Amino acid sequence: MCSLNLSTMDLDNDKRAKRRKTQTEDDDDDDDHHQPQPTAMETLPNEIIVDILSRLPITSLVQFKFVCKRWRALTQDPVLADMHLSWKADGNDPCLILHCDFPIRNQLYFLDLSAHNQDKDKVKRLYVPFQATMPEFDVVGSCNGLLCLSDSLYNDALYVHNPFTMDCIELPKSRQYSDQELVFGFGFHPKTKEYKVVKIVYYRNTSSYSRARRTVYPQSDVQIYTLGSSSWRSLGKVSYQFVRRPSEALVNGRLHWVSRPRRYHPARRLISFDLADEQFREVPKPDCGGLNRCNFHLSVLGGCLAAAVYGNYGKLEIWVMKCYNVNESWVKQFTIGAYMPKCLKLNLDRHRPLKIWKTGSNGKVVRVLCLLNSGEVLLEYKNRVLVSYDPKKGKFRDLVFHGLPNWFQTVVHTGSLNWLNTLH
Repeated sequence: MCSLNLSTMDLDNDKRAKRRKTQTEDDDDDDDHHQPQPTAMETLPNEIIVDILSRLPITSLVQFKFVCKRWRALTQDPVLADMHLSWKADGNDPCLILHCDFPIRNQLYFLDLSAHNQDKDKVKRLYVPFQATMPEFDVVGSCNGLLCLSDSLYNDALYVHNPFTMDCIELPKSRQYSDQELVFGFGFHPKTKEYKVVKIVYYRNTSSYSRARRTVYPQSDVQIYTLGSSSWRSLGKVSYQFVRRPSEALVNGRLHWVSRPRRYHPARRLISFDLADEQFREVPKPDCGGLNRCNFHLSVLGGCLAAAVYGNYGKLEIWVMKCYNVNESWVKQFTIGAYMPKCLKLNLDRHRPLKIWKTGSNGKVVRVLCLLNSGEVLLEYKNRVLVSYDPKKGKFRDLVFHGLPNWFQTVVHTGSLNWLNTLH
């Protein structure tokens, strides 16, 4: 009887063990069934994913990095950043950075003209990570998705910032003078693969005195900072006096400024600074006569150096140097007649801000920004309105965007995923 009970107990134990094993296998099957399956995107090779992502607008890429850790890591891949920049350079419309310093605090906004959705007509505010330490700033320049910004109050701070990755570094302090005037430039040279900040300091001894209407700074010091280095370098004096505003055009790894007229040299000159060999050179001017006056500014149209010359009765001529540094290649590509946007017609000077832009085309009604994919010319009127001009039809179109600030200065920008730590 005892033997029978033991056998029955063994049989029951075997059955229970089999049931537990079966249940465990079922649970394992359920776990396998409920595990998330990789998406079609995740099964693709990295090279194909990078190629797909490189064609997206920067606003889409910024959202993409929040999906998962793997995708976030992809957005920090320098290969993706380089491919994305190359696609943007192949005829895509740019982003616009809008710098607003009215009424009180400086703000940065952006507008993505290459977006293919409802975001194309929306202006969005950008986060400025250094605003607490540098509340008032000027935009020195934009290059490959990076902005260089300077302290407009004390002139002793400089930042390089990617507004889309929110990556930001403060540059080392450079030599200061007690009485000085500064001219900046920021750019990248495709051969050396280096980003450089150029700081031209015009200064004078505080004991000197001048009765001139404009303060004269007889001495100069050209200071260079290469992104990733530990300190600034001095190149010594510069023989040109530049208009006090940042370089307006970066072409072929060269920054460009306009010289001030001097007593014995009244003609204005176009001067370049090569970021590779760090030499200043004179660039031939277009044969239009207007560049000897102050009523013109430089820009970049279709990758070429351009000069916008203000004429009589509000007319604007745009000259383009088709082959860099070749005098004969200057052509008058556009002639734009006088135009006043509707909102400026109502009352041009109402609510005029107290601060006038130091770095803009002071007093000028219109500023040439860039060429759009459509062949239209993008213009900024009185720091208040964006207008496109169709040269084929000779028609203007006021561009309306939701959230556009009342007063702004436009910076043509290429949104990118450039991370500063990969450039060191």
